[in-house]
Amino acid sequence: MKNGERARAGHGSPAAPGPTAGPGPTPAPGPTVVGREAEIAGIRSRIAADRSHSSVLIVEGDPGAGKSVLLDLAVRLTRGTGQRVLRAVGSESEASLAFAGLHQMLRPVLDDLGGLPARQRSALRTALGLAEDAEDAETADTPDALLVGLAVLTLVSDLSEPAPLLVVVDDAQWIDRASLDVLSFLARRMAGEPVTLLMGVRAAAVLPGFDKGYERLEIGPLSGDAANRLLDEQPKRPTGRTRARILREAAGNPLALVELARATADREPEGSGVEGPLPVTDRLEGIFARHVRHLPEATRRALLLLAATDAADAPAAARGLPEAADTVWAPAERAGLVRQDGTGVSFRHPLVRSAVYHAAPFEQRRRAHLALARQLGEEPDRRAWHLAAAAVRPDEQVSAALRETAGRARRRGGHAAAAAALERAAELSPHRADQARLLADAADTAVFTGQLGWVEHLAAGVRERSDDPALIGRAALATGRLLTLGPHHTAAFALLSRVADEAAATRSPRLLDALAAAAVVRYYSGEESQRQRIEALLADVPDSAAGAALRAWVLAVSDPSGAGASLAPALPRLIAAAKGEAGSLTALAVVAWLLDRTPLAARTFDEAFGRWQAHGPLPAGLACAAGWAYLEQGRWADARSVAAEIAEVASGAGLDHAEACARTLDATVLALLGEPAEARGSAERALALVDPLESRSVAVLARRALGLAAVAEGDYDSAYAQFRAAFTEDGDLVHYHVSPTVLAELAAAAVRRGHREPAARLLERSARHLGPGMSARLFLLVERGRALLAEPERAERHFRAALAGEAGEQWPFERAQTRLDYGEWLRRQRRVAEARPLLTGALDTFRRLGARPWIDRAKAELRAAGIEADAAAPGALTELSPQQQQIVRLAAHGLTNREIGEKLFLSPRTVGSHLYRVFPKLGITARAQLRDLLDDALQATGSAQ
Repeated sequence: MKNGERARAGHGSPAAPGPTAGPGPTPAPGPTVVGREAEIAGIRSRIAADRSHSSVLIVEGDPGAGKSVLLDLAVRLTRGTGQRVLRAVGSESEASLAFAGLHQMLRPVLDDLGGLPARQRSALRTALGLAEDAEDAETADTPDALLVGLAVLTLVSDLSEPAPLLVVVDDAQWIDRASLDVLSFLARRMAGEPVTLLMGVRAAAVLPGFDKGYERLEIGPLSGDAANRLLDEQPKRPTGRTRARILREAAGNPLALVELARATADREPEGSGVEGPLPVTDRLEGIFARHVRHLPEATRRALLLLAATDAADAPAAARGLPEAADTVWAPAERAGLVRQDGTGVSFRHPLVRSAVYHAAPFEQRRRAHLALARQLGEEPDRRAWHLAAAAVRPDEQVSAALRETAGRARRRGGHAAAAAALERAAELSPHRADQARLLADAADTAVFTGQLGWVEHLAAGVRERSDDPALIGRAALATGRLLTLGPHHTAAFALLSRVADEAAATRSPRLLDALAAAAVVRYYSGEESQRQRIEALLADVPDSAAGAALRAWVLAVSDPSGAGASLAPALPRLIAAAKGEAGSLTALAVVAWLLDRTPLAARTFDEAFGRWQAHGPLPAGLACAAGWAYLEQGRWADARSVAAEIAEVASGAGLDHAEACARTLDATVLALLGEPAEARGSAERALALVDPLESRSVAVLARRALGLAAVAEGDYDSAYAQFRAAFTEDGDLVHYHVSPTVLAELAAAAVRRGHREPAARLLERSARHLGPGMSARLFLLVERGRALLAEPERAERHFRAALAGEAGEQWPFERAQTRLDYGEWLRRQRRVAEARPLLTGALDTFRRLGARPWIDRAKAELRAAGIEADAAAPGALTELSPQQQQIVRLAAHGLTNREIGEKLFLSPRTVGSHLYRVFPKLGITARAQLRDLLDDALQATGSAQ
């Protein structure tokens, strides 16, 4: 039974409704709530019937403080107005069952899944274990975690269409991690929806995804006056010394006040003299346990069975319990341990369940779990966990059942549940070799939870049980891979280097895997000694067709302008040989991006549409490369989508460095779009997430974004300082791959602020360092910088070199910047007729991309050249926010609101709301006019999408 459908002790007689959704009869008035007037006002403000926006509130407090009372009150008030409610209650027994909380929440509205878009519906049904038959369940693809979240967002948006929706999650500290990730996604993405999310959580509990950025309502102790009023409402009011003792020991905890009052009213003689500073929770558990001792044996057995399952979602388990109408429950109900309503029997509080369960001897608990396992033939996952709870010694059959549970959880995307099952399977395996193997499997799977401490614990278990270098190396590699996504890159490289050394000594194929992960660390850190170490170890790896893609990855990531540069001609062949394998395609797309083969990189990322999801729900090494490739190609909406996706996953998993990478990408696009304040916020957040000396790539990318934001505001002093930070005081590159991309921007800012000579020296020093391995893109950027910094008589040949050939069209924004610079130079040389086509071409590109600051500058230059740039309709797009621009462009391509929402991770309602607001700004009244509005710009330079 759900422990959320229980009495909320401490606040009177409960009247908690069941977990149905949709309007119904007005519920009973519920208990009187004492001393919580301010908290009730806060709850009421969230669920007002006329609310037209989203709201998230975390209700936190100690056990028995009254969180559940307030959440029940919110449910009653909401249902009383005919609005819909979805609710779930966390349960310790279901914390290891992937998506159990989500299934509980959505169970009343599963019939509404049919209205979701096909991909979302399929992902959500797979996650919830709702495949049509067993064969479908076995063959279904692992659902994309973000697609599952989007499906829930869309569903919630649809359900809130007729009336505002309330979503209540109690005991959220026990919600399984997969469900909690979906709820976190929902909370971040439901802005503008008439949805309120209330989360009840124990004080000091860690709630991933909700630990920052949300308002919290702390439910503290009752005041002395309120505590006395609550005692006065009890059936037998305590008085005198007894009342004083209750007030002292309860310390304002409502549940403790009520239960201690009950205990002193009917306490046994041996309990009358008990004194001492016991914690309230221990005291209450003792009270409940004493109540249990005096119940009939049949009632005690029923209570223990109920405490062992606590899973109302398992109909088979419920059949093993006495019916709610059975008189066996009456003594427990009179004792205040359980309550009965239309949904069945449930404990009044989690402490009751805990007391009942832990007060029973282990053998009784074991028999209860075995009885439940016999009832759960149709629920293999719950059956496996009950068998595991009943195990007293290693058991191969139970271990095998847990391995099967892990496989099902993994296919559904429940990596935390899968890793937990594998860990328990290892504990129950009779053989140490199998234990080590299963723990290594668990470590591999736990990587995708982002919980580094857990992965390290599992790896330590492997070392304790095995001396097999392959298994130990595999577990260590799992730890290292997760470390690469965090901020501590020195430690990550040290670990991966040890794994590589051991693999080299045993000629293990794991050497290349370790070097691939180490190369990611090398890229993030920018540390030169790491490149040297990788190249030394790579020399021991024999060439092979199977490892060609991974070898190319290691070389290109470690040294794109050196050893990696020679790979460029082989890339098309390697990509063709990958034959659609998403992992290899993604790796090769990253290589193409690093070598500035931008169109090839973008096409390959498109082909490997699964990208990092092919490896699991976490972003794989250099996942942001897809976004950078799209940005450089002019696909800024796609770049922001990549950034949003990675930031969502990384933030939820607590992977600071991965989140920082995504935020620098988004900050760069925001700066180019002319949103400097937002760009600065995102870039500064990225810098706060990492140590700049450990993560030089993020540091330089963030400084570049800050510099571009300053350029957008015309603050060239700040811009120069930020761009200059991409280089050391001596003028060396801070990061071997990112710093060279800043050279042209540094030159442009230097010219405007009188730093021409030091900037020219720095540029030439960098050019010498890059040498003959310099890519075509970097050559064009260096030539643009030289043109800007050169004396007038020498500038033109560099401008012409920077615009020579068609190669530069691969990078439209950079090409447009060069045209603008050259056009401005020509105008100042009084060669106005030559300047006009260049300035016009630059303006067209800037308009297409929505680069507002550069649009304004190009228009000003054209006016100075005697041309008044027309106020073409597409230019109105630059007045919209970046997100609105993305929505308009996608709508113009004929995508529906649902399709746009799926691309941008928004609900259809949010998309529709944006379109409603932007139509007047664009001077149109119908969706069909969007295509005409954008047609000229799209035909002129090609779609930016």
